[in-house]
Amino acid sequence: MKKQTDDLVKRAKRHESEAFTELMQLYMADMYKVAYAILMNDEDAADAIGDMILICWEKMNQLVKIRYFKTWMTRILINKCYDIRRKNQNIICLDECEEPAACDEYNLELKEALAALDEKYRIIMILFYSEGYRIREISDILKIPESTVKTRLQRGREKLEVYYKEK
Repeated sequence: MKKQTDDLVKRAKRHESEAFTELMQLYMADMYKVAYAILMNDEDAADAIGDMILICWEKMNQLVKIRYFKTWMTRILINKCYDIRRKNQNIICLDECEEPAACDEYNLELKEALAALDEKYRIIMILFYSEGYRIREISDILKIPESTVKTRLQRGREKLEVYYKEK
């Protein structure tokens, strides 16, 4: 799998559109989770992902180490999410209460639990547990010390524990 992914990245760096499309499809679910963890809104997450895809395509030749493709792509996505949040900061949304989509109760409950966390804990929890990044990789992506990642991971767990005990 890793060798196949590396091959796709090499081909995408040569601007082979099929390889790039396959890469984006491979990581789309992961990128959605990250974007949603930051923005907590499906439409904004989709916008951030769209922007990320465009930037990745345009700047593929700037990727230095092929093995860090997913980390590089995630960092671009996080930056786009923060851009969108800054733009939306002064906008008041009257339609905050949307009807839940048809999904199982576990996903809805988990989304609610994660939404209750501060963003600084939520993004680390998503990157660590959902995306499988190691603490050092999260530290590199978020540009914070490893000790901070560990602390926020622990505090996030504690806050989730309290959330579930209260339910």
